[in-house]
Amino acid sequence: MTPLEQENEEHWLSVSDLMAGLMMVFLLIAIIFMIHAERERRTVTDVAVLYERLRLDLYNDLLTEFEQDLEAWGAELDEDLTFRFNREDLLFDRGETDLQPGFQTILADFFPRYVDIIHRPQYRDDISEVRIEGHTSSAWGDRSEDEAYILNMELSQARTREAASFLLELDAIDEVKPWVKANLTANGLSSSRLVLDEDGQEDEARSRRVEFRVVTDADQRIEDILQTAR
Repeated sequence: MTPLEQENEEHWLSVSDLMAGLMMVFLLIAIIFMIHAERERRTVTDVAVLYERLRLDLYNDLLTEFEQDLEAWGAELDEDLTFRFNREDLLFDRGETDLQPGFQTILADFFPRYVDIIHRPQYRDDISEVRIEGHTSSAWGDRSEDEAYILNMELSQARTREAASFLLELDAIDEVKPWVKANLTANGLSSSRLVLDEDGQEDEARSRRVEFRVVTDADQRIEDILQTAR
């Protein structure tokens, strides 16, 4: 082998060694990335499982407490933790914001017991919001669709504020009122979430309702995990 041929062979050996080394580095980076991604996925999954268990436990506690009252109150409890009052004849007069006396009686019984459950140590630190949601039908006399929507928005907002004001005046929640005020929100949603009948048509009576919803901070916890990972 001539000196030139030997030099060329050594050159290509050096390049081959370099390429092999780079491939090993890239492979190591890929493995580290895969391990990191798997750990992140498992952490997010663990958080999701934890909050699903919390949701089920809270649902069962609420159902145990209120199951005997639901029919008399015209109420429903969904597994997504929505507590729904459906009987429009008990809630408000048509187009009015004052709570009906019967609804005041129901709320005075319901809310202290409700708060007693959601404020328990195993739940309260994972609750980010307790929402009062007011819902209406889409109707408002002969007004246009857009006008009716805005008028119903104002009506539903006024009604939820009225409900929140009534609840905060209950002596039975005095001990936990600071926590309630930090988490309770009043949300008027107009006709944005109509209830439909079996034919897909608006059920005006059932669309007029008041709902209480517990919102956990699961999404924020997962986002914090992802932000930390980045």
